[in-house]
Amino acid sequence: EVQLQASGGGLVQAGGSLRLSCEASGFTFDDYFIGWFRQAPGKEREGLSCIMNSDGSTHTRESVKGRFTISSDKSKNTVYLEMTDLKPEDTAVYYCAHNPDGMSIIQSRFIYWGQGTQVTVSS
Repeated sequence: EVQLQASGGGLVQAGGSLRLSCEASGFTFDDYFIGWFRQAPGKEREGLSCIMNSDGSTHTRESVKGRFTISSDKSKNTVYLEMTDLKPEDTAVYYCAHNPDGMSIIQSRFIYWGQGTQVTVSS
């Protein structure tokens, strides 16, 4: 059974940093893509970044490039999202998800989803 466990969210002041973790199980980590998404109150879910675990290649949404970095640790079956210079508009529930097909940040391409972790950025 594919399972994704997102963690690391919390309350942080504007300008601060957080590292989110997505622990994966139930599939061969190297064979798939893991993506990070977020959904702010009243807004649609948006894709942020995706990583191919086998070679570490990534794709990141232009609006967060330079502030958000995705990475993975194969030894821990975990994908991270390092977020720096956080802004109040980054406040959202952040989700990780599993994609068997290819590099993408389009949510319809992702099959299994974690439960989400809340990130709140105060001004």
